[in-house]
Amino acid sequence: MTDTPTVARARPALLAIVLYTLRTCVAGRRSLGLVAAAGAALLFGVLSAGLTGDPTRSFAEVAGLALFGLVLPVACLVIGDAVLGAELRSGAFAFTWLAPVPTWKIAVGRWMAGSLVAATSMAVAFAASAVVAGAPESAWPVAVGGATGAVAYVAVFIAIGCVARRAAAWSLGFVFLVERLLGEALSGIAQLSPTWEARAVFLGLSDAPADLLKEGIPQGGGAIVRLLIISAVALAIASRRLSTLKLSGSSD
Repeated sequence: MTDTPTVARARPALLAIVLYTLRTCVAGRRSLGLVAAAGAALLFGVLSAGLTGDPTRSFAEVAGLALFGLVLPVACLVIGDAVLGAELRSGAFAFTWLAPVPTWKIAVGRWMAGSLVAATSMAVAFAASAVVAGAPESAWPVAVGGATGAVAYVAVFIAIGCVARRAAAWSLGFVFLVERLLGEALSGIAQLSPTWEARAVFLGLSDAPADLLKEGIPQGGGAIVRLLIISAVALAIASRRLSTLKLSGSSD
């Protein structure tokens, strides 16, 4: 019975963090960024429809390069940076950091809110892109891939925001240098990449041609498990960093 007040306080604290983050991560230009990402996904669907050959294969090729390689990471960066990195740079995070809430709840609560926004928007945009491309049978696999990839990306960008001062620049470097360049050449890097794993979720759940699958990466459900592991590790890093954080001003 002595633990009841503690549990009662813990739930509202986490809920308050989630609700606050939902308001901040889609405010102002952030919402415009999500709308632009959704528009880009639809545009790539239209471009896929204009390609000759099997619509399903054409969409799988376009989705692998454009949706998972460009739209997903950029859209998640908009959200992932908003939920924590932007506040760390401005100094506004001090108000949350000084609250009597464990740092793991701060990290998890902000990840939950950011993941809800990013996963929902990417799932809807990617499914609509498949329909526009003339491959409606690919709508649910690409939606699952986009949603699970978004969940992992938000966690990774939160961790980068806690570790690096110039989080946006480091996040872009991670996406385009580590994931795209090194991940293309090295299977070991690709196995730790939200882009490649989310793409593997889509290809594994759909009837994609075997030549589009990347060797050495789990497909379908196995890729979903890998994305959840990536998310857990990234959140552990973020929580650890927050517990040792020392704020003295907006420059921190």
